[in-house]
Amino acid sequence: MAATKTRTSSFSRNFSGASSPQIPGLKHGPNGTMFFSSGIPDLDKILGGGFALGSLVMVMEDAEAPHHMLLLRNFMSQGLVHNQPLLYASPAKDPRQFLGTLPSPAVPKDEKSSHRDPDQEKGLRIAWQYKKYFGENQQGFDSQNGKHEFCNNFDLRKPLERQFLTGKQIDCASILDSPNLVTLHDRCATFLSQFPRNDSNISCVGRIAIQSFCAPQCGYSNLEWDMLSLLRSLKSMLGSSNAVAVVTFPPSLLSSSSSTRWQHMADTLLSVKALPDEDKELATLLTGYQDMVGLLNVQKVAQINTQVPVILDATTFSIKLRKRRFLVLECLNQAPVEGSSGSSYGTSGSCSGSSKTGSLDF
Repeated sequence: MAATKTRTSSFSRNFSGASSPQIPGLKHGPNGTMFFSSGIPDLDKILGGGFALGSLVMVMEDAEAPHHMLLLRNFMSQGLVHNQPLLYASPAKDPRQFLGTLPSPAVPKDEKSSHRDPDQEKGLRIAWQYKKYFGENQQGFDSQNGKHEFCNNFDLRKPLERQFLTGKQIDCASILDSPNLVTLHDRCATFLSQFPRNDSNISCVGRIAIQSFCAPQCGYSNLEWDMLSLLRSLKSMLGSSNAVAVVTFPPSLLSSSSSTRWQHMADTLLSVKALPDEDKELATLLTGYQDMVGLLNVQKVAQINTQVPVILDATTFSIKLRKRRFLVLECLNQAPVEGSSGSSYGTSGSCSGSSKTGSLDF
């Protein structure tokens, strides 16, 4: 009797009804989809939950600014904070040095309040029955009770602490001066073999981050067909594993036909673009232009276990650094006559609100 072959497609088993353990950085979505956190809370909301498990995420770089590194750093840091194995490949001579530039998670306010000084707590004039909401009984993001957030806010000015880098399963590969893609393919295959999707019990998940895949300093940069074959193989391996891969590439270094094929291979396709320093036309059209560092365009969203296309409220978002520390994405708003600052993607206005000129109530 012939052995049955494992079939892989965009439809996978519904894990929502399975009794799988809760894994940090992984949550259930509609139609049995499992989501990874991208490391950016606003991006998770835009994509409907994050990066779909088993998907290939591709980011189109901008030749004028390395804004794609912001997305890549948060994605890698989020995995390390959740103790998820990581494979990182880049055209640098020593890719492990890049780990020293990863941002550190910000301390939530509820965790700050949980570490009060006992002497200060005595001085609080508060009813005794409300003291249970402070101190040891407070339930928030705390490493002592083992609770983790699905997505953290990362402080870009503070490097990731050493405790997140030591003792982790981190594999770094250099694609500098590589004559072919055999080594990178073998590293990806070996890494993904640790996370087979054979049943509904997910014990561990992994992340792959490949920076500047077709960089000119790589020896295979002119082998466009071989690079396309590796992406096709990587996408096939991801479909049968509990992992997510993020690949950044500069489309300007590829031919138009190859760039179109690469974009078609992606399950989720993003692109980043730098803003000119002084653009008076954009400054008058867009709200909060002086605070923008770039633009993010969502060109494709992964469709897992469904044939219904994902329709977004907006596809282009501004990239801002709140307090010059935290990465946020905001909808592009046309500047009104009076002028106002833009709002984060997570916040939206209400139809029943009041304005200076009059009230509008539905």
